Amino acid sequence: MAIKDTPEEWTVTATTTPFTGNKTSVRTDEVVMPDGATARRDYQVHPGSVAVLALDDADRVLVLRQYRHPVRQRLWEIPAGLLDVPGENPLHAAQRELYEEAHVKAGDWRVLTDVYTTPGGCDEAVRIFLARDLSEAEGERFEVSEEEADMELARVPLADLVRGVLAGELHNNCLVVGALALSAARAGAGVDALRPADAPWPARPFEV
Repeated sequence: MAIKDTPEEWTVTATTTPFTGNKTSVRTDEVVMPDGATARRDYQVHPGSVAVLALDDADRVLVLRQYRHPVRQRLWEIPAGLLDVPGENPLHAAQRELYEEAHVKAGDWRVLTDVYTTPGGCDEAVRIFLARDLSEAEGERFEVSEEEADMELARVPLADLVRGVLAGELHNNCLVVGALALSAARAGAGVDALRPADAPWPARPFEV
């Protein structure tokens, strides 16, 4: 049996949007269950995100430390951001986030993995890229604000991140998934076997 996620959509008899925010909203669907009964499902509607595991020549990952109010913690993360425009090319968005958050560009891009962050309560899909051949970006640094104005930037050996993940010391989902996925890729077919940066992404279709 092939272990593979597959598209499926159960019948929705009614939909409401009780909350609409700046970037996301909350939707309530009445969904027909397999036994014919109807159940209410509330979930966050999200535009999607990209994240970048940027790896330098010394096998260090570019990470950011940022305050996250919902969890009341300052988390170590990898550069990430929203897909601000419907149908936006995720590679272009990832390149923008790497520039804005770290003032870095990369010469080699690959898809590391695609994930749904919390599929039981949110439709957010994230594409995590592996970026290599790093160099300083040209031009002025992007002006940050709000939580991003207090960010710290560091380069940490990949092995230290993996150790921190398994020790329960690092919790950001994109960092956790990215670090473990890269370790798994190296232990398997190798980084060169990863999908190209413009690989199709059914969860968030885009124009190449």
